[in-house]
Amino acid sequence: MKLWGGRFTKPTDKLVEEFTASIGFDQKMAADDIRGSLAHVKMLGACGIIPQEDADTISEGLRGILQDVREGRFVFSVENEDVHMNIEKSLIERIGPVGGKLHTGRSRNDQVATDIHLYLRRETKQIIALVTELLQALTDSAREHQDVIIPGYTHLQRAQPVLLAHHLLAYFGMFARDAERLQDALKRIDILPLGAGALAGTTFPIDRELVAKELGFARMYDNSMDAVSDRDFVLEFLGASSILMMHLSRFCEEMVLWSSTEFGFVELDDAYCTGSSIMPQKKNPDVAELLRGKTGRVYGNLFGLLTVLKGLPLTYNKDLQEDKEGMFDTVETVKGALALFAGMVRTMEVRRERLAQAVKEDFSNATDLADYLVRKGMPFRQAHEVIGKLVLYCITQGKFLADLTLEEYQEHSPHFEQDVYAAIDVRTVVDARDVFGGTGSKRVQAAIERADKAISGLKDWVDEAMKVEPLD
Repeated sequence: MKLWGGRFTKPTDKLVEEFTASIGFDQKMAADDIRGSLAHVKMLGACGIIPQEDADTISEGLRGILQDVREGRFVFSVENEDVHMNIEKSLIERIGPVGGKLHTGRSRNDQVATDIHLYLRRETKQIIALVTELLQALTDSAREHQDVIIPGYTHLQRAQPVLLAHHLLAYFGMFARDAERLQDALKRIDILPLGAGALAGTTFPIDRELVAKELGFARMYDNSMDAVSDRDFVLEFLGASSILMMHLSRFCEEMVLWSSTEFGFVELDDAYCTGSSIMPQKKNPDVAELLRGKTGRVYGNLFGLLTVLKGLPLTYNKDLQEDKEGMFDTVETVKGALALFAGMVRTMEVRRERLAQAVKEDFSNATDLADYLVRKGMPFRQAHEVIGKLVLYCITQGKFLADLTLEEYQEHSPHFEQDVYAAIDVRTVVDARDVFGGTGSKRVQAAIERADKAISGLKDWVDEAMKVEPLD
């Protein structure tokens, strides 16, 4: 018989059981559910709502179930619908009817909301830790390749040369903002709904503050109806995860391009590539491609939950059972993606000779040539036109700017002098961007130092944040 079956006169149809059961996925929250129950029963005993002896017996039974869950011995059943009913029924079987007192003063509505908050709080912190590791990998690679210059692009056309370190640190900025977004999302995740009951609170004299303290929540929901129906915090997590995956996808696209024969800028480690079943020469950047593809999966989870929530009246509706699978999938996808990508960054080989050749075989120093004429007294718009015609001349002659003779330069403008060659040297061009946020060597070195400080701060934050998560 169902634990809620007193009002019913016939058993649930087997197809309905299978269709409505969530145990196939919500068992991921078993430890969180037990943790919430341990805090709840501790409060029940402390408030005298149930005898302390019963509270102790229930706690002991819950810890036994937790041990079985952790060691893979606990058997979940579809007939018991969800993780809550599975654990409560097992508890009653282990310790007798006293186990039924556990659910005093709460509902599955505030119970499941609490489980989700606990689960997502822990996993968000772990994702921030993984982002921190990726930031470290990017900074280490930037430091190692501070002397390497690569073509910078706009519209996927050669634009201006930049330090590879500067390019890597651009992604550092993106992922650092991702960490900030996730940290900010934690403010909405770190709220306790337990005590809201089904929707209106409870008639028992519970102590929500005690439970919040026991579970390490920063605050509690002010409104019981909001507490059981709110999934904004899940949406916010999915949104932040979608932006994070978008950043990974952009970088993966560049990895795919850079490792191609046409670019040849990097060689990805064999451990992050696969071969072809028919073409023996192939080395495919499958990890980068699959991470790029999984971005759409995370987007889908966000839009799926948005669609579920868009028409729900207050408070709890069974539709909300659809809040978990996409969340679980996103957590696993993002964690796997971050770990893989950090490894790919750490192991990629930068092809220095190819890059040195690449930055000599384009017109990405053209802007500096225009700036050269400006410093000689020519208005920029006129200088822009002169250099545009000079580039066109080079293309027709099969030359680059560094290949032109001084006479050829002076045919286009008398302002050109012998110092023009130093002005368009690729190293000069890069270091000329000596402004905050620019690609100049000194500025990039300072940016690496700032990145080191940011990573140190994030690591300290993660260490402190995780202290509230362990279950004794």
